[in-house]
Amino acid sequence: MPVTSQHQSTHKHLRLLSDSLDSGALSLVKEQVNSLHPAEIANLLESLPLSNRRVVWKLIHADLTGDILVEVNDEVRSGLIEETKEQDLVTAVGSLEADDLADIFDDLPDVVLHEVVRSMSNQDRRRLQSVMSYDENSAGGLMNPDMVSIRSNVTLDVVLRYLRQRAELPDNTDKLFVVDRYDNYLGVLSVSDLLTHDSKKSVSEIMSSDVKTISPELPDKEVAMLFENHDLVSAPVVDSHNHLIGRITIDDVVDVIRDEAERSMLNMAGLDEDDDMFSPVFRSTKRRAVWLGINLVTALLASSVIGLFTVTIEKIVALAVLMPIVASMGGIAGSQTLMLVIRGLALNQLGASNTRWLLLKELAVGTLNGLLWAAVIALIAGLWFKSTLLGLVIAAALIINLVFAALAGATIPLSLKRLGIDPAIAGGVILTTVTDVIGFLSFLGLASIFLT
Repeated sequence: MPVTSQHQSTHKHLRLLSDSLDSGALSLVKEQVNSLHPAEIANLLESLPLSNRRVVWKLIHADLTGDILVEVNDEVRSGLIEETKEQDLVTAVGSLEADDLADIFDDLPDVVLHEVVRSMSNQDRRRLQSVMSYDENSAGGLMNPDMVSIRSNVTLDVVLRYLRQRAELPDNTDKLFVVDRYDNYLGVLSVSDLLTHDSKKSVSEIMSSDVKTISPELPDKEVAMLFENHDLVSAPVVDSHNHLIGRITIDDVVDVIRDEAERSMLNMAGLDEDDDMFSPVFRSTKRRAVWLGINLVTALLASSVIGLFTVTIEKIVALAVLMPIVASMGGIAGSQTLMLVIRGLALNQLGASNTRWLLLKELAVGTLNGLLWAAVIALIAGLWFKSTLLGLVIAAALIINLVFAALAGATIPLSLKRLGIDPAIAGGVILTTVTDVIGFLSFLGLASIFLT
C-alpha cells in the first residue's frame, strides 16, 4: 500500500473518525483507530476536541496505550492519564522500554509508579535509574540502555550464534558494541560486516574503533547535529570512565529535531509546544494573557513616542498616513536578520570569530536596502502629497530605521543568548519595539525639524 504524506493521512483519518463519531458508529471508530500506528493515533488524539478525545481513548486497545502516552504532548498526556484507571495505567506503561518510561515518569501517579517499579526486573530497574539520573534534554536522558554488546576476542560465528539465541534485536540495531569484561567501550561491529565477513575471523579483526562516542551530558541539540553531520543511525553513549551505558538511535534524534522546530516556532508567539490545542478556553486565555500583556507594554512605548509629536501630526496629516510604512519596513528587515542569527546560533555556526563579520555584513545589507527603498518611497510620497521635502524626510527615516533594524536583528539574539534567554522567545518582541520606536522617532523627529 503506498505511503501518503503525513498531512494527507492525518486529514483522512480525522475525517473518517469524525464521520463515525457523529453517526455513533463506535465499533467502526474502534476498528479505525486500532489499525493505526501509536504515533498516528497520538497525532489524531491531539487533533480531536476534548469530548471526542475521551470517547476515542476508551476504545483504544490496552497494548497500544503506553506507546501512545509517550507520543502525545505533555498536556494531552496529563488529560489522558486522568481518564485512565490506575490498574490500566500500570498495564499500559509496564511494558515500555526504560527510555520511554523515563520520558513520562513524572506525569504518572505515585501509586502507578510504585506498582510499575515493583514489578520490574533488577536489570530493568537499573536501566531506568540510569536514564533518570540525567537531564531529559541531554544524551543521557535520550539514550536507550537496551543494546547488544559483545567481546572482542570471540569469532563472528560465535556472535551470530549468540544473536540467534537472543531471537530478537533492539529496534534500529545497525551495529553491535564491543566492550571488555569490565564494560569499557572498545569499538563497534556493524551488522553488515558481521554478515559479509568470514565467520572464522575474530571481532577484533573486523571491528571499528573510530566511531564517535557521545557523553551522557551532551545537550540533545548537539546530539542531533552529530547524527546529521556523520549520517548516524545509532551511536554509543560512554561515561567519563569509558563505560558503555547506552545508545542513541535515529528515531529519538528525529523526535529532538521535530520538538526543537515546534518549540522555536511556538515560542515566537509566546506559546508552548506542550500546550493542548483543544485545552479549555479559560486555561488557554490565562496562558496567552501574559504574552499579550507584554506586547501591550511594548506597544504603549511605541505609542508614547508618537504622542511626543502630536502637534506635528496635527499640522501635517500626511505623516499619519506614512508612519506605518517606516515601522513596517524596519520590522521586516530586522526580522530577516533576527531569523538568520537565531538559525546560526541554533546550528552553532556563530561564535566570537565570525560574529563581527556577520554584523558588518548585515549593516551593509541594511544600508543598501535602505538606500534602494528610500529612493522608491521618496518618489511615491513626493508625487502622492506633492512635496519633495516630505519624500526626502521619509527616505532619510527609512534608511535610519533599516540600518538600526539590521543592528538590532543581529545583536538582540546574541545578547539574549549570553543572558541565558532563548532568543526565539523574546527576540521578536524586543525587535518590534526597537524598530517601531526608531522608525517613529526618526520620521516624526525629522518632520518636526524640516516640515514645521
